[in-house]
Amino acid sequence: MADLNGSIPAEPGSGLPAGPISGRAPFDARVAGSLPPPGRQAAVNAALSGVPDPRDWLAAIIEGSNDAIISKDLHGIIQSWNEGATRLFGYAPEEVIGKSVTILIPPARLDEEPRILAAIQQGRRILPFETQRLRKNGELVDISLTISPIHDAHGTIVGASKIARDITERRNAQEQQKLLMGEMHHRVKNLFALANAIVAISSRAGGTLEDTVGMIQDRLQALARAHELTMGQADGGHPSHQQTELLALIHAILAPYLAGERIFVEGDECLVGGRAVTHIALLLNELATNAAKYGALSVPEGQLIVRVERGGHDVRLRWEERGGALPAEGDIARAREGFGTRLEKGVAATLKASIDRDWRADGLFVSIAVPRTALES
Repeated sequence: MADLNGSIPAEPGSGLPAGPISGRAPFDARVAGSLPPPGRQAAVNAALSGVPDPRDWLAAIIEGSNDAIISKDLHGIIQSWNEGATRLFGYAPEEVIGKSVTILIPPARLDEEPRILAAIQQGRRILPFETQRLRKNGELVDISLTISPIHDAHGTIVGASKIARDITERRNAQEQQKLLMGEMHHRVKNLFALANAIVAISSRAGGTLEDTVGMIQDRLQALARAHELTMGQADGGHPSHQQTELLALIHAILAPYLAGERIFVEGDECLVGGRAVTHIALLLNELATNAAKYGALSVPEGQLIVRVERGGHDVRLRWEERGGALPAEGDIARAREGFGTRLEKGVAATLKASIDRDWRADGLFVSIAVPRTALES
């Protein structure tokens, strides 16, 4: 019997020498155990033939990246340019390869390149930093830039790879947030100032503590309704650019008095901007409060007609009360010195408006003319 090395004992007359089997190499179990059968070897070869070369794989990753990936030598000459760079900067590869990378750098930032090259030559990797670069059409683009040294097979630094990411949307979002925070600060500051004025003037109006508290609450609720209406129509833009329909604002302010067929709101649709809405809301609320206290809304048969007319450059709001008792001279005198009159003066100054008030026999008539540009701002 053959042993593991393929040797057999010599038999008389066999003609075969003792030792290894003729025509066979010595058997090594370790080698034999590592070789797959012929069929399996063919499958392995086929599988290996489908694996891409690592260099091709890396090139495909770079070419398919959304980021701009650019390589340059130590003189700043562009050596490679991927599709992401074309999308970001607008140049085709043949337009920039072999040219200085400074064609992408705006004049105000040319001092960045020498510092970048010096850092790369020292083998330092430059962590992401935000800067600006030039597109082919001359536009500036905000980018985040990461730069790493490139080594050859011997470890020598021969260039740098740059990864540029467009951060325009992120920068715009940051600017928008900054504007929103500034506007919110402005609005809150104004609301506190208005609330303080409401409390101070209402407390000087006379009457009982209960009357004063009621006046303050009513006026603050008018502010709240105007704020809710404005925020309800917000579309995510800057608050100063958010606009409210004037007729909707009138309905919101008059909502507590709308029971029955006694209030009529009609006319042209106009827009009120974020800066004007608080002033208009307070003015309308003051008119409605006075109408409910001693005007047309203080008696069952009284009526209120509010009409909006849009002219060439102005928007005119007409407030007409009918059927209400004419206030006593003392009430009229107090009204001329009270919160409403001060508010009218403030609105007129802020919105460049004209406000005419006429106590007619049938009730109060008020005409308010506001430039459209001021109303929509």
